[in-house]
Amino acid sequence: MPALNALTTPYLLLDPNKMLHNSERLQRHLDGLGVMLRPHVKTAKSVDVMRYCFADAKGPITVSTLKEADYFAEHGYTDITYAVGIDPDKLPRVARLNRSGITVRVLLDSLVQAQAVIDFVARDGVAIPVLLEIDCDGERAGLRPDDPQLLEIACLLDDKQLFAGILLHAGGSYHCPDRAAKEAAAEHERATAVAVKERLALAGVLCPIVSVGSTPTAHFARDLTGITEVRAGVYLFQDLVMAGLHVCELEDIALSVVATVIGVRPEQGWIITDAGWMALSRDRGTAEQELDQGYGVVCDMAGTPYPDLIVSRTSQEHGTLALRKGSSAQLPPLTIGSKVRILPNHACATASQFSGYLVPLEQDLVFWPRVNGW
Repeated sequence: MPALNALTTPYLLLDPNKMLHNSERLQRHLDGLGVMLRPHVKTAKSVDVMRYCFADAKGPITVSTLKEADYFAEHGYTDITYAVGIDPDKLPRVARLNRSGITVRVLLDSLVQAQAVIDFVARDGVAIPVLLEIDCDGERAGLRPDDPQLLEIACLLDDKQLFAGILLHAGGSYHCPDRAAKEAAAEHERATAVAVKERLALAGVLCPIVSVGSTPTAHFARDLTGITEVRAGVYLFQDLVMAGLHVCELEDIALSVVATVIGVRPEQGWIITDAGWMALSRDRGTAEQELDQGYGVVCDMAGTPYPDLIVSRTSQEHGTLALRKGSSAQLPPLTIGSKVRILPNHACATASQFSGYLVPLEQDLVFWPRVNGW
C-alpha cells in the first residue's frame, strides 16, 4: 500500500471499518423496531460507499439532488426519493428517469407545486409519485399538521392517483444534546406523522408511505409504530456535530482530511497547514454546542486526537491549528512536513469539497469517486 504520508495533501481519508460499524449499528436498531431504512446518499454521494455498506442492494435510497438520482440510477438503483421540494422546472428530468423504469418520488408542500406536477403529468403522460412534506418542528419546509391546505393538496393529488404519502424531517433534533430530548424529538416526529396519516384517512386518502428521519432521531427512536421508513445520511461517516450531540463518539468518525504542516509560529501559538476552508468547508456546526470544535479536531495519522488541538481559523488554503481557549495542554511538536488528520464538523460539507475518497482496503489504497453538483 502506498504510504499515506507520501500522498499530496489535502485529501479525504475514509476508514471503511468505522463506516461499516456505523452502518450496522443503525441497521440493527431499526431492524429491532421493524422499520425499513432508506439511506440518504447526500453525505457519501458514492456508489462504492453504498456497495460496501449494503452489498448488492439497489435501494431504497434518498437523494438531495437530481444529479445524485441520475448517478445512482445509472448504477442500477430503482427506488429513489428526491427529498427536496420540487422545482417545476426539474420535472422533465424526473419524468425522464421514471420513463426509464426508475421510481423517483418528488416532494412538495404547496398547491402551486402540486398543480405544476398534475399539469406536467397530464401533458407528459408519465406518472410522478408525490410525497407531501410535513413540518413537525418549525425548523424547515413543510405544511404544519393542522394546515387546511394539507387535505386540499393531498386530495387533489390522490384524485389524480399521484399521492404516495408523507415525509417529515425533525431538524430540531440537531439542538438536542441529551438523550431524553433526542428521544422526545423522535417520538414527536413519529406522533406527528401518525396524526397526519390518520387525518388523511378520515378524508378518505390512503397514505402508503410514512417517512421520517434524521440521524439523531433515527438512533434515538424507541417506538416507530405507524412509520413505514426511516431516512438518515450522515450516520455512515458521523462527524463532530453528531459527536457533540452524543449520537456517536469521536472514534466513530470515519472521515478525516489529511493535511501537511507548512508553517510553525510558536510565538503566536500556531501551527499552519495546507487545509483551509477549501478542504474543510466553512461549516461551524459545533459553535453553539457545549464544546466548540472550531473548524475541526486535529489528530495524528493514527487517528488519535492531540489534546485540545483544533483548527481555530481558516483562510482559503491555510488552516491555523491552535489549542482551544483555556487549555493547559502544550502544542504538539509538529514540524514542517508533518501530516495530521482533521475530523470534520459536518461530514456532508467537508466531503463536498473533494472529488472522492482515499480508502485503505486490506493491503491496498483505493479511490472511490463521488458525484458533486446538482
